[in-house]
This record gives sequence, structure tokens and C-alpha cells, in this order.
Amino acid sequence: MFGRKIPSITTFAKYGPSVPVRDDEIYINTQSGSQWDGLKHYGLRDYNIFYNNTPAESLSQGEMEIHDPTEIDHALVKLGMHNWSNHGICSRGVLLDLVEYYTADGSALPYDPWTTHPLSVAELEACAKKQGVTFRQGDILLLRIGFIQRYYAADNDAKAVLRGGAEVERFAGIEQSEDMKRFLWNNHFAAIASDQPSLEVSGDSDECYRVLTIPLPG
Repeated sequence: MFGRKIPSITTFAKYGPSVPVRDDEIYINTQSGSQWDGLKHYGLRDYNIFYNNTPAESLSQGEMEIHDPTEIDHALVKLGMHNWSNHGICSRGVLLDLVEYYTADGSALPYDPWTTHPLSVAELEACAKKQGVTFRQGDILLLRIGFIQRYYAADNDAKAVLRGGAEVERFAGIEQSEDMKRFLWNNHFAAIASDQPSLEVSGDSDECYRVLTIPLPG
């Protein structure tokens, strides 16, 4: 999805086809599965900078060979995920289950997770109230919007279309608005995660309101 190369495995005969020895080389884009966005994943486009006012041109690109993982040039991995793993992340996870919120009484989900559908601050707050959730500073906000449920209910043709990568992917997600930015900022969440391919609504992006410009560039 989103125009990214799919994971692949290349198997080759290291000493020729007549010798029973095979090696594998694995390619995987870290955005192709469950993962945390690093601080150099998405920056402020108008200023061409990443987190902490880091100029985009100052960060390395291209293939990087790692001969010794203990001796990596810091400049090559600046803003990488390893900086968090050095001390870990410990906080309280808070789940807002939008699917359960809308369907607990037997009603159908009022939106298709595979279409452009913005979820508002009012919906998130109403869901939290119904669940009895009170936000605290440093919480990790987890959103269940319905992608996985939709995926398992889809037939093979629909899944094939999804894997094929449309010109513009469309998924439900949190709305792109000043209200949403204030909601995330004022609640001081340590991190935000979702079961959707994109945290924020995808398909009709307004760069002025990209929610990713709050947690990533900082």
C-alpha cells in the first residue's frame, strides 16, 4: 500500500546450483507491518525539517552497510528508533474501541474502515466517556477503528485490490483539523497508535492539518 515495495525473499545458491547450500536475503519496508514511526518518518514539508528542527538534507539516504552494530556513525542513524530502545517506553495504554462503541447494541458500523472517513474529537471523547476512560498525561492512546475486522470479512478479490495499491489509498482515521491537533497536544499523549494503515484519515489530505506534524516533528 501507499506505493511501497512489498516484502520479498531472495534465495540463491551460494556455491552454485550443484552444491546444496542456499542463502536468503530478506527485504522488508518497516512501514509494511505493525511498527512505530521514527522521528524522521514525517516532517514539516513547508520547512523541510524533521524533529527538533533537523534539516532533511542533513540526514543520510540510501543503503547503509552495517559491519559492526556497536560502531555505527551517529550521523547516519540520527532520529532513529534505537534511541528509544536504549531506555524503553513505559506508560499506561488507553484503548478507545470505536468498533465496540458503535456496534455494541447490534448496530452496524456507521462507516467503512476502507473508505475516507474522518473520526472527530467529539467521537473520541464520547467513546472515552462511555468506556469510563479518563486521560492522563503520558498515556499511550490506542484506537481500534476496524481495519482488521474489515479485512477478515473481505473476500479475496477485495483483499487483492487492497494489496494492489490504488492511486489514492482511502482509509478511515482521525480527522485532520485544528481541533484534533489541540486534543492530542492538550492531553499530552506519549504516543498514538491505530489498527488502520494510516493513523489519520487517508484519501483527501489537507497538508495544513496533518496530525502527524504534532507527534513527529514535535
